[in-house]
Amino acid sequence: MIEYIPILTTLFSVYFLLVIYKHWQLNPKPYLLWWTLGVFTFGFGTATESINALFGWSEWNFRLWYVSGALLGGFPLAQGSVYLLMNKRFGDISSLLVMSMVVIGSICVFSSPIVLPDNFDQTLGGKILSWQWVRYFSPFINLYSFIFLVGGAVYSAVRYYRQENRQGRFLGNVLIAVGALLPGIGGSFTRMGYVNVLFVTELLGLIMIYLGYQIIKQDRSISIHTVQVRT
Repeated sequence: MIEYIPILTTLFSVYFLLVIYKHWQLNPKPYLLWWTLGVFTFGFGTATESINALFGWSEWNFRLWYVSGALLGGFPLAQGSVYLLMNKRFGDISSLLVMSMVVIGSICVFSSPIVLPDNFDQTLGGKILSWQWVRYFSPFINLYSFIFLVGGAVYSAVRYYRQENRQGRFLGNVLIAVGALLPGIGGSFTRMGYVNVLFVTELLGLIMIYLGYQIIKQDRSISIHTVQVRT
Protein backbone atom coordinates (compact mmCIF):
# COMPACT_ATOMS: atom_id res chain seq x y z
CA MET A 1 0.00 0.00 0.00
CA ILE A 2 2.97 2.35 0.45
CA GLU A 3 3.23 2.60 -3.33
CA TYR A 4 -0.17 4.34 -3.39
CA ILE A 5 0.79 7.08 -0.88
CA PRO A 6 1.84 9.42 -3.76
CA ILE A 7 -1.84 9.58 -4.78
CA LEU A 8 -2.66 11.19 -1.43
CA THR A 9 0.36 13.47 -1.73
CA THR A 10 -0.70 14.57 -5.21
CA LEU A 11 -4.24 15.36 -4.06
CA PHE A 12 -2.91 17.34 -1.12
CA SER A 13 -0.51 19.14 -3.48
CA VAL A 14 -3.46 20.26 -5.61
CA TYR A 15 -5.18 21.69 -2.54
CA PHE A 16 -1.99 23.41 -1.37
CA LEU A 17 -1.43 24.78 -4.88
CA LEU A 18 -4.88 26.37 -4.96
CA VAL A 19 -4.29 27.97 -1.56
CA ILE A 20 -0.87 29.43 -2.35
CA TYR A 21 -1.88 30.43 -5.89
CA LYS A 22 -4.67 32.62 -4.45
CA HIS A 23 -2.13 34.09 -2.03
CA TRP A 24 0.19 34.95 -4.93
CA GLN A 25 -2.68 36.52 -6.90
CA LEU A 26 -3.42 38.83 -3.98
CA ASN A 27 0.26 39.53 -3.42
CA PRO A 28 2.21 39.08 -6.70
CA LYS A 29 5.72 38.96 -5.29
CA PRO A 30 8.55 36.84 -6.78
CA TYR A 31 9.00 34.71 -3.66
CA LEU A 32 5.32 33.70 -3.69
CA LEU A 33 5.47 32.96 -7.42
CA TRP A 34 8.40 30.59 -6.89
CA TRP A 35 6.71 28.95 -3.91
CA THR A 36 3.63 28.42 -6.08
CA LEU A 37 5.79 26.84 -8.78
CA GLY A 38 7.46 24.75 -6.10
CA VAL A 39 4.19 23.26 -4.89
CA PHE A 40 3.21 22.59 -8.52
CA THR A 41 6.45 20.76 -9.34
CA PHE A 42 6.22 18.83 -6.07
CA GLY A 43 2.74 17.65 -7.00
CA PHE A 44 3.84 16.91 -10.56
CA GLY A 45 6.56 14.64 -9.24
CA THR A 46 4.21 12.72 -6.96
CA ALA A 47 1.72 12.50 -9.85
CA THR A 48 4.30 10.57 -11.87
CA GLU A 49 4.76 8.25 -8.89
CA SER A 50 0.99 7.80 -8.76
CA ILE A 51 0.89 6.93 -12.46
CA ASN A 52 3.61 4.34 -11.92
CA ALA A 53 1.61 2.76 -9.07
CA LEU A 54 -1.72 2.75 -10.93
CA PHE A 55 -0.70 1.96 -14.50
CA GLY A 56 2.77 0.49 -14.27
CA TRP A 57 6.16 1.60 -15.46
CA SER A 58 6.66 3.55 -18.69
CA GLU A 59 9.75 5.15 -20.11
CA TRP A 60 8.27 8.65 -20.53
CA ASN A 61 6.77 8.69 -17.06
CA PHE A 62 10.10 7.59 -15.59
CA ARG A 63 11.95 10.40 -17.36
CA LEU A 64 9.39 12.97 -16.18
CA TRP A 65 9.67 11.58 -12.66
CA TYR A 66 13.44 11.90 -12.68
CA VAL A 67 13.40 15.48 -13.97
CA SER A 68 10.68 16.67 -11.59
CA GLY A 69 12.17 14.90 -8.57
CA ALA A 70 15.91 14.55 -8.92
CA LEU A 71 16.59 17.72 -10.93
CA LEU A 72 13.86 20.20 -10.02
CA GLY A 73 13.20 18.73 -6.57
CA GLY A 74 12.97 21.49 -4.01
CA PHE A 75 14.64 24.10 -6.22
CA PRO A 76 11.54 26.26 -6.94
CA LEU A 77 10.64 26.34 -3.24
CA ALA A 78 14.25 27.18 -2.40
CA GLN A 79 14.27 29.95 -4.99
CA GLY A 80 11.26 31.48 -3.29
CA SER A 81 13.35 31.62 -0.13
CA VAL A 82 16.17 33.22 -2.12
CA TYR A 83 13.88 36.07 -3.18
CA LEU A 84 12.70 36.37 0.41
CA LEU A 85 16.16 36.45 1.99
CA MET A 86 18.39 37.96 -0.69
CA ASN A 87 18.18 40.92 -3.04
CA LYS A 88 16.43 40.67 -6.41
CA ARG A 89 19.67 40.79 -8.42
CA PHE A 90 21.04 37.73 -6.63
CA GLY A 91 17.70 35.98 -7.11
CA ASP A 92 17.60 36.71 -10.84
CA ILE A 93 21.19 35.59 -11.46
CA SER A 94 20.89 32.43 -9.35
CA SER A 95 17.58 31.58 -11.06
CA LEU A 96 19.25 31.77 -14.46
CA LEU A 97 22.26 29.70 -13.42
CA VAL A 98 20.36 26.90 -11.68
CA MET A 99 17.61 26.74 -14.30
CA SER A 100 20.30 26.42 -16.99
CA MET A 101 21.68 23.41 -15.12
CA VAL A 102 18.17 21.95 -14.80
CA VAL A 103 17.50 22.37 -18.53
CA ILE A 104 20.84 20.81 -19.54
CA GLY A 105 20.32 17.95 -17.09
CA SER A 106 16.77 17.38 -18.38
CA ILE A 107 17.98 17.20 -21.98
CA CYS A 108 20.54 14.60 -20.92
CA VAL A 109 17.91 12.58 -19.02
CA PHE A 110 15.62 12.48 -22.06
CA SER A 111 18.55 11.63 -24.34
CA SER A 112 20.07 8.85 -22.24
CA PRO A 113 19.28 5.28 -23.30
CA ILE A 114 17.40 3.13 -20.81
CA VAL A 115 18.84 -0.23 -19.77
CA LEU A 116 16.37 -2.44 -17.91
CA PRO A 117 17.87 -5.34 -15.89
CA ASP A 118 16.49 -8.85 -16.29
CA ASN A 119 14.90 -8.74 -12.82
CA PHE A 120 13.39 -5.26 -13.29
CA ASP A 121 10.48 -4.80 -10.86
CA GLN A 122 9.15 -1.48 -12.29
CA THR A 123 10.52 0.47 -9.35
CA LEU A 124 11.39 4.08 -10.10
CA GLY A 125 15.11 4.73 -9.82
CA GLY A 126 17.98 6.35 -11.68
CA LYS A 127 20.09 3.20 -11.98
CA ILE A 128 18.42 2.28 -15.27
CA LEU A 129 19.86 5.35 -17.01
CA SER A 130 22.65 4.24 -19.33
CA TRP A 131 24.41 7.58 -18.90
CA GLN A 132 25.02 7.31 -15.18
CA TRP A 133 26.99 10.56 -15.18
CA VAL A 134 23.65 12.35 -15.65
CA ARG A 135 22.95 11.64 -11.98
CA TYR A 136 25.75 14.02 -10.98
CA PHE A 137 23.58 17.01 -11.88
CA SER A 138 21.20 16.47 -8.98
CA PRO A 139 23.64 16.76 -6.02
CA PHE A 140 24.61 20.32 -7.01
CA ILE A 141 20.99 21.42 -7.45
CA ASN A 142 19.90 19.66 -4.28
CA LEU A 143 22.72 21.23 -2.28
CA TYR A 144 21.65 24.67 -3.48
CA SER A 145 18.04 23.86 -2.55
CA PHE A 146 19.07 22.59 0.87
CA ILE A 147 21.09 25.71 1.67
CA PHE A 148 18.33 28.16 0.86
CA LEU A 149 15.17 26.19 1.68
CA VAL A 150 16.21 24.38 4.85
CA GLY A 151 18.97 26.83 5.76
CA GLY A 152 16.74 29.83 5.10
CA ALA A 153 13.98 28.46 7.30
CA VAL A 154 16.47 27.66 10.09
CA TYR A 155 17.96 31.15 9.83
CA SER A 156 14.53 32.74 10.10
CA ALA A 157 13.56 30.46 13.00
CA VAL A 158 16.67 31.46 14.95
CA ARG A 159 15.94 35.16 14.36
CA TYR A 160 12.34 34.82 15.49
CA TYR A 161 13.26 32.69 18.50
CA ARG A 162 15.19 35.59 19.97
CA GLN A 163 12.27 38.00 19.68
CA GLU A 164 9.14 38.32 21.79
CA ASN A 165 5.63 37.77 20.41
CA ARG A 166 6.90 36.03 17.29
CA GLN A 167 6.73 32.41 18.41
CA GLY A 168 4.23 31.64 15.66
CA ARG A 169 6.73 32.59 12.97
CA PHE A 170 9.40 30.64 14.84
CA LEU A 171 7.27 27.49 14.89
CA GLY A 172 6.24 27.93 11.25
CA ASN A 173 9.84 28.13 10.08
CA VAL A 174 10.82 25.09 12.15
CA LEU A 175 8.03 23.10 10.49
CA ILE A 176 9.11 24.28 7.04
CA ALA A 177 12.75 23.38 7.73
CA VAL A 178 11.89 19.85 8.90
CA GLY A 179 9.32 19.40 6.14
CA ALA A 180 11.83 20.45 3.49
CA LEU A 181 14.46 18.11 4.92
CA LEU A 182 12.27 14.98 4.87
CA PRO A 183 12.00 14.51 1.06
CA GLY A 184 15.76 14.92 0.83
CA ILE A 185 16.18 12.09 3.31
CA GLY A 186 13.77 10.00 1.27
CA GLY A 187 15.71 10.81 -1.87
CA SER A 188 18.88 9.46 -0.26
CA PHE A 189 17.10 6.16 0.38
CA THR A 190 15.96 6.15 -3.25
CA ARG A 191 19.59 6.19 -4.38
CA MET A 192 20.06 3.03 -2.30
CA GLY A 193 17.04 1.38 -3.89
CA TYR A 194 14.43 2.05 -1.17
CA VAL A 195 12.07 4.32 -3.12
CA ASN A 196 9.10 3.56 -0.83
CA VAL A 197 10.78 5.60 1.92
CA LEU A 198 10.56 8.61 -0.39
CA PHE A 199 6.79 8.20 -0.76
CA VAL A 200 6.31 8.48 3.00
CA THR A 201 8.71 11.38 3.54
CA GLU A 202 7.19 13.34 0.64
CA LEU A 203 3.72 13.25 2.18
CA LEU A 204 4.92 14.07 5.69
CA GLY A 205 7.23 16.78 4.38
CA LEU A 206 4.56 18.51 2.32
CA ILE A 207 2.10 18.47 5.23
CA MET A 208 4.68 20.06 7.53
CA ILE A 209 5.56 22.72 4.95
CA TYR A 210 1.86 23.52 4.54
CA LEU A 211 1.31 23.79 8.28
CA GLY A 212 4.36 26.02 8.63
CA TYR A 213 3.18 28.20 5.75
CA GLN A 214 -0.29 28.58 7.28
CA ILE A 215 1.06 29.43 10.74
CA ILE A 216 3.31 32.15 9.30
CA LYS A 217 0.57 33.44 7.01
CA GLN A 218 -1.87 33.87 9.89
CA ASP A 219 0.69 35.41 12.26
CA ARG A 220 0.07 39.17 12.65
CA SER A 221 3.50 40.05 13.98
CA ILE A 222 5.92 42.02 11.79
CA SER A 223 8.18 39.94 9.57
CA ILE A 224 11.95 40.35 9.75
CA HIS A 225 12.07 40.14 5.94
CA THR A 226 11.67 43.49 4.17
CA VAL A 227 9.81 42.08 1.20
CA GLN A 228 7.11 40.72 3.50
CA VAL A 229 6.84 43.90 5.53
CA ARG A 230 6.11 45.87 2.40
CA THR A 231 3.18 43.57 1.64
